[in-house]
Amino acid sequence: MGPIMMDVLGTSLTGEDKELLQHPLVGGFIFFTRNFESPKQIAQLTHQIRQIAKKDLIIAVDHEGGRVQRFREGFSLIPAMGSLWQKSEENMPLAQEWAKQCGALMAMEVQAVGIDISFAPILDVDGISAVIGDRSFHSQPKQVIALASAFIDGMRAVGMKSTGKHFPGHGSVHADSHIDLPIDLRSYEDIGALDLLPFSSLIGSGHVDALMPAHVIYPDIDNKSVGFSRIWLQEILREKLGFDGVIFSDDLSMEGAASIGGYVERTEAAQEAGCDMLLVCNNRAACIDVLDNANLHVDSRSQTRLKRLLNYKQQSWEQMKAQAKWQTLHQQVADIQAIGS
Repeated sequence: MGPIMMDVLGTSLTGEDKELLQHPLVGGFIFFTRNFESPKQIAQLTHQIRQIAKKDLIIAVDHEGGRVQRFREGFSLIPAMGSLWQKSEENMPLAQEWAKQCGALMAMEVQAVGIDISFAPILDVDGISAVIGDRSFHSQPKQVIALASAFIDGMRAVGMKSTGKHFPGHGSVHADSHIDLPIDLRSYEDIGALDLLPFSSLIGSGHVDALMPAHVIYPDIDNKSVGFSRIWLQEILREKLGFDGVIFSDDLSMEGAASIGGYVERTEAAQEAGCDMLLVCNNRAACIDVLDNANLHVDSRSQTRLKRLLNYKQQSWEQMKAQAKWQTLHQQVADIQAIGS
């Protein structure tokens, strides 16, 4: 299982797509909205991808709920996680139950079209970041911890592993790392007392199977953004916090990654820092450049971690919809979605 996660442009595979999927450095695939037409189509495309790759391949999607839900037509609409606290009128047990239901329904539907994981949940504390906003469960770490752990319990109850993002927290910087390079001037102590708390707590409780670091620079800790920093990924995340799950880079085509150099340099630096899987998305020329020219290796420890995320017990979309469990969850989440709308 190689260290590169790739994407494709359309709703079917081209000859070039098929060739790249078989490259020994490709070990992952991510879907975007542009790849989706219907549950049947995406299930067929997932099946084709696995057949052509002829190897273990982690297939992923960003399907958090709210404004970040890649598949909509035919899928249940999952509410934004930040709305659960308000919809429950600040009733924590009720909000946790709803978070668990949302996590379970999301995971059931994503897995039923052949996908292993959704990059969820958001563990960022809601602050001044517009790109985070209501994707976050709450503006206070205690509530984020309680609600995110419930969401993960729902995911795990139906067989999906969790991916927390964006370590160590993107909520306290205004700039959007998709189009800018955010810089956070706070000390490690200040970060640790707020943004880092959900990550450290859920790592400690065993709730986090994978993490995605933020494209944010914290100069008090390192002059490199987190996904390229051995200090953050090795000394803090692996050693201090004891995390032994998968580290995914965030998309290396984002502007927040540009400070390292070109795509070859970005992937090499991310792997050297400690990322197990490197996302090279939304730029086919860059993906080919990396596969042809980057000095990357297939790491045995990374492979062991990555294989834990694979879902070997997938059921079809039709089998899922026939289950009383899905029918109940679908209605429960629809009722949550309707509150206040």
